[in-house]
Amino acid sequence: MKTTNFPAETATVSTQRVHRRPWRRRLRPWLLNAALIAVCFVVFFPIISTVLLSVKEPQDVRRRPPVLLPCDTAMAAFDPLHCRFALDGYSRVLLLRPNPEVWFGQAITGRLLTQYLPNTLFYATFAALATTFMAGLAAYAVSRHRFRGRNSLMTLLLALSGVPLLTMLLALYQMNVRMRQSIPGYEERAFMVIVYVGFELPFAIWVVKSFFDTIPVELEEAAKIDGASPLGALARIVAPLAAPGLLAVFLLTYVNVWNEFIANYLLMSRGELRGAMYGIYEYISQSLSSYNALAAACVLVILPVIVIFLFTRKAFFRSMLEGAIKG
Repeated sequence: MKTTNFPAETATVSTQRVHRRPWRRRLRPWLLNAALIAVCFVVFFPIISTVLLSVKEPQDVRRRPPVLLPCDTAMAAFDPLHCRFALDGYSRVLLLRPNPEVWFGQAITGRLLTQYLPNTLFYATFAALATTFMAGLAAYAVSRHRFRGRNSLMTLLLALSGVPLLTMLLALYQMNVRMRQSIPGYEERAFMVIVYVGFELPFAIWVVKSFFDTIPVELEEAAKIDGASPLGALARIVAPLAAPGLLAVFLLTYVNVWNEFIANYLLMSRGELRGAMYGIYEYISQSLSSYNALAAACVLVILPVIVIFLFTRKAFFRSMLEGAIKG
């Protein structure tokens, strides 16, 4: 009769697994780091190439095949001491003109910085502020009060947040034309801000409501016992606790409005009312042979958003993390 030695075989297999595990543990960080480097390269390469293109000289822009860094010489393929960088593209975008009445004696006359960027700053700032304020009030009402049709209202808001703005442009265009013809002193920029607020508000309500739902109602009741009004409890107790969610809504709305092009292009009847994305579109049509000027215009447009996120990145990422955990 044959006897089987299962414990010995099991011990051998387990010993082999123990010997394999250190290799897997050592290999896993390398694979993870390689994947992160690849993702970062894909994300940052277009930005880095655009910045480098904006500071190239015209003859290096038109080279075939193109080079990423214009640092080659007749003696060496790459010489960092002889890199050819210039600000010709930025000078074409800024259009500096001598003016002794301004700082540094040079006045910026380019329409991208004197007209289109201020318009975008106006639209993004007021739309983000209005969306954050209205989303806070609406989300607080839905979070704290139970009324008939509450779930249906939230479902409708979720459905509206998925409707593309492009599908409503024809009706908005006709509305804008009729109001411009019938209302004296009609301000198209205010209409544009209202359009942005109406488009961003449904999703913003959902985001802020998820933060309000995690705040205990007992805190508001204690504030009311101490004599605070409902609005006072909202402003002094609830709003500071939900500040990460409000900040996230403000930043998301700001970036979405900043990057929006088609609605601003179609709804504004005059070019001086359009935003920075239209300025980029204008440079595409006018600077087909001047790619360094087009790249410089792109860098100047994205720079304000990058600066804002650099100053608010910690609060924004914290709000996103808290929203994911609380949600």
